[in-house]
Amino acid sequence: MKILVVNAGSSSLKYQLINLEDESVIAKGNCDRIGIDGNITHVAGGRKIQKDISFPTHSEAFMSVVDALTKGEAAVITSMDEIGAVGHRVVHGGEVYSGTVDASEEVIKTIEDLSRLAPLHNPANALALRACKQVIPESVPQAAVFDTAFHATIPEKAYIYGMPYEFYEKHNVRKYGFHGSSHSFVCKELALHLGKDISAMKIVSCHLGNGSSITAIDGGKSVDTSMGFTPLDGVLMGTRAGALDASAVTYMMKKLGISVGEMENILNKKSGLLGIGGFSDNRDLTAAIKAGDKKAKLAGDILRYGIKKYIGAYAAVMNGLDYVIFTGGIGENAFDVREDIVGDLQFFGIELDKEANAVARGELACVTKQGSKTEVWVVPTNEELLIARSTKELFGL
Repeated sequence: MKILVVNAGSSSLKYQLINLEDESVIAKGNCDRIGIDGNITHVAGGRKIQKDISFPTHSEAFMSVVDALTKGEAAVITSMDEIGAVGHRVVHGGEVYSGTVDASEEVIKTIEDLSRLAPLHNPANALALRACKQVIPESVPQAAVFDTAFHATIPEKAYIYGMPYEFYEKHNVRKYGFHGSSHSFVCKELALHLGKDISAMKIVSCHLGNGSSITAIDGGKSVDTSMGFTPLDGVLMGTRAGALDASAVTYMMKKLGISVGEMENILNKKSGLLGIGGFSDNRDLTAAIKAGDKKAKLAGDILRYGIKKYIGAYAAVMNGLDYVIFTGGIGENAFDVREDIVGDLQFFGIELDKEANAVARGELACVTKQGSKTEVWVVPTNEELLIARSTKELFGL
């Protein structure tokens, strides 16, 4: 059974063709600069093909994906009819979708309607869905897998903001949470690896990368998460500010005489590790810290401190903590970040194995000592595989 997984942005289209019999990646690639000039990178069977191709819209990009998969020296199938289904990553499902659904025309229209909540992502997701339906045979079913769906189990007391309730009733302002596919995948993967019933596990999942979020997972369900109405909330990120006093925002807008759009740009693209330490990439930040850069160290300290606070808070929310998971680019590879966060959390029953932690990079590994009451694990995320699995399950393939 082959599933094509699609992750579309406003000017890009990433894809993976996955064989669900052994969950291997048959081919993968990216169509970039859609609507500008265009190029495609396609990798399959040890071959890497790169071409400059004009992509006026997502439809032309999908045609190039079909050609890459079915024609030429890196072809892996003879026809798109060989694909069992297509799974699309969709960022925002609002309160409408709490699981994977058949990507019908009605669903696509709803995704477009929800663009008010995710103006940078949902329009591109809808465009990609329509383009794919034009190119892929009608006999191949297509699914929409929502990034927010995993957080649909968060209780009202955790997702309602302390603003007039009518803001929620009339304008849908509430916590939604993001990185849901990643958090869902890693907690299930850990339970599977340990051979344990996820319904009896209390987990704090730390997805750390350029964008970061922390999620409390009780019995396999999200009960709280750090990102909120948008991905701006929560811990310090590469260029995002994370949680802060709203009055600090309005104060600086008045002080500098800047617009809402200008402040949104500052908070999303010029803040975080970049705004404080001068570097958005944790690898560059780490190098600067080693060179004695005090602002870089401060940025790193704020990141670690914020994550540690969420772990403590979520342990309290769940009345216990069995496992802490680190995933994402930073979570999987930055051993020093992990050590600084959990190295002194003996109060929670965490006994870090510094040697195991120092060598754990990009693969599933326990980094606590044997007998540690609360275990810390590195679990590589694989959102594409989760989307493929969810698509297969939806259509009973």
